Amino acid sequence: MRFWTTINLILVLSIVGLTYEIAAGRVLAPFFGTSLLTWTAVIATVLAGFSLGSALGGLVAERPRAKAVRQVRAALIATAVLMALSPTILGAIYALGARGLGGMLLTVFVAFFPASVLVTLPTPFLAKCAVEARPGREGSSLGLVLAAGSLGAIAGAILAGFVALPLIGSAATFAGCGAVALLCMPFLKGDPPEDRDATEESQDDNGSNGSIGPAAAVVALSLLGGPVCQYESGLSCIDVVRQGSTVHLYSDRTPQAAERIGGTDDEGADLPGLVMPYAEWIWARMDRDLGPSPSILFIGGGGYTLPTRLLASRPSAQAVAVEIDPLVTAVVRDNLPRAASMIEQTGFDAAQDGSTGAREGRLGIVHADGRVYLNETDRRFDAAVMDAFSSASVPAHLATSETYKRLRSIVDGPVYVNLIDAPDGSLARGLHAILTELYPHVRAVQGPVSGRGRANILLAASDTPLPALEDLPRGYDIVSLPQGRAFTDDRGWVGHR
Repeated sequence: MRFWTTINLILVLSIVGLTYEIAAGRVLAPFFGTSLLTWTAVIATVLAGFSLGSALGGLVAERPRAKAVRQVRAALIATAVLMALSPTILGAIYALGARGLGGMLLTVFVAFFPASVLVTLPTPFLAKCAVEARPGREGSSLGLVLAAGSLGAIAGAILAGFVALPLIGSAATFAGCGAVALLCMPFLKGDPPEDRDATEESQDDNGSNGSIGPAAAVVALSLLGGPVCQYESGLSCIDVVRQGSTVHLYSDRTPQAAERIGGTDDEGADLPGLVMPYAEWIWARMDRDLGPSPSILFIGGGGYTLPTRLLASRPSAQAVAVEIDPLVTAVVRDNLPRAASMIEQTGFDAAQDGSTGAREGRLGIVHADGRVYLNETDRRFDAAVMDAFSSASVPAHLATSETYKRLRSIVDGPVYVNLIDAPDGSLARGLHAILTELYPHVRAVQGPVSGRGRANILLAASDTPLPALEDLPRGYDIVSLPQGRAFTDDRGWVGHR
């Protein structure tokens, strides 16, 4: 094997390994959410696999060259199959009842550890070949081996986050990783001992080549199961389900928005009816607390149902919706008719508009992280709705004292917050602690508790008293939250699993 062949193989396998690691974190989200704990589990598991693979690969590299090549080829075939089937294995373990922290750890280990071991097993053998290929230049050869591994890791992370996952989705990314592992096999060549005859060598080659076909078939068939969700980007995994006259939008299998097609509100007015109870409560508070022409900031666009209701009921109102993922807006345009119509009639790109200058539209849309927008905007608002979620949990950097202090500096009126947490959970108590430090009047209501022990917990905070609402959505009750620890940027929210 030529020196640069070994270096390039190390580079490619490092790319495959890191792409696989990033894709593992993405595909885990619809089942166990996205949090510090899930990413910690994925990274620790995959790195443990890389470590064991390197150790085992070192033992393989010490064996006779022809035998080592056979074992490395077998490892690549197994890598291809296991990587392509990772989403299927993950779904199967989840279907068997894996839940909670223990279930998540078990699932991550079973689904991603074996392939992580095998993808790294060839590297010590390739490193040995590289060093032996340039006698007298072992130091520079080893340096290039290490550099190729590091550059491959960088390239794999970039490829996964910026290219593969946003463009082709996680299932195709796993299949692609497996296909690339198979494509490395023809470049692996052994130097059989002189006492091995040509017939024995040919039989070994035929055995390896004969396994490539079935492995390639498994990789290809893994795509027949379809994508993990209907719409996928590097940030979101979205499904749209129509039940009768209602369209439901799910993100990472968590209900995010719903719209009743052709429906009206309970009073019969020609206004978009709200389906989700949490949205009904927030709208009832907004309708009670705000004047006829408010300017509202929405952190989290979701299904755009609340901005749509606001602008339909108050012709002089204005809104800015900050949604991190353009895919969410595109899905809303294609599947939620009323919100799509409002975006079409009044929507405009507010990304570069930091003032209230002349505009034809009333619904400004910004595709950016909510915290970044808060830090950079010069606009002022009469109220704000914090409704940004990542896999049923508020992103940690949007649940800190610093975030709400900045929000208070640009919002003159009330702030409404939607959370999903256990009753008296640390997230709800932490956000309640932040709001009570900043506002003299804070109200909280809680919806029905799900089978997973969580509920929508809604908070409203204001400088002025918040009158009680006459009617609450079905299953919602006023609650009193005990004091918790106010999250900060330094010691923030860990997140749900």
